Amino acid sequence: MTQFIQLAIQYLPSLLMAALTYTLPLTAISFILGLIFAILTALIRIAKLPSETIARFIMIILKAVAAFYVWLFRSTPMIVQLFIVFYGLPNAHINFFANAWVSAITVFSLNTGAYASESVRAAILSVPKVQKEAAESLGMTNRQVYWRVVLPQAARISIPPLSNSLISLLKDTSLASVITIVEMFYLSQQIAAENYKILSMYVLVAMVYALLTTILTVGQHYLERYTSRFTI
Repeated sequence: MTQFIQLAIQYLPSLLMAALTYTLPLTAISFILGLIFAILTALIRIAKLPSETIARFIMIILKAVAAFYVWLFRSTPMIVQLFIVFYGLPNAHINFFANAWVSAITVFSLNTGAYASESVRAAILSVPKVQKEAAESLGMTNRQVYWRVVLPQAARISIPPLSNSLISLLKDTSLASVITIVEMFYLSQQIAAENYKILSMYVLVAMVYALLTTILTVGQHYLERYTSRFTI
């Protein structure tokens, strides 16, 4: 136990610095982009088909693309996606993805968006139809109905599943180590390879992940309390 405490004192600052420099920024950027993808995908999938022929055809195409996007990222492992984007696409002369950060953010955000879109879609559909009809009867446009009535209520409903997505994303950033990003877990592997304290280092990095997820869980609780004012 004494050795573990000494190890923690020696290496915990480095692990926390790696978390602040790589793990948390990677999580935050990917989640924000993923949330944008999720909302857009959900809105497309639940949108009604317009009566105009051209607009109807465009919407059908968009719905098909959205459905394929969700299917693709939900049906393949994230580590495979990382290998395809970081190692495969540059090999096909798409050098934009040769940057590890670009590849990681691309995969993490698209993967998060695919899963979170189902949570957002379910939350929007859970808002009673009568509330939408009442808002429309007051003369609100479709955009105003969603912005002022549907989305505020859907936000509260989607907080728990989206929080789970965020916590999962935080832990999944450890996969970035396979594409050379020296995030927190990769750093712990490097340290363990040097001092041969393999179990201690992995337990230590697990404790840091647990600390970060606990902070996110507390944030989720307060966010749920804040959004509870949107209930009717």
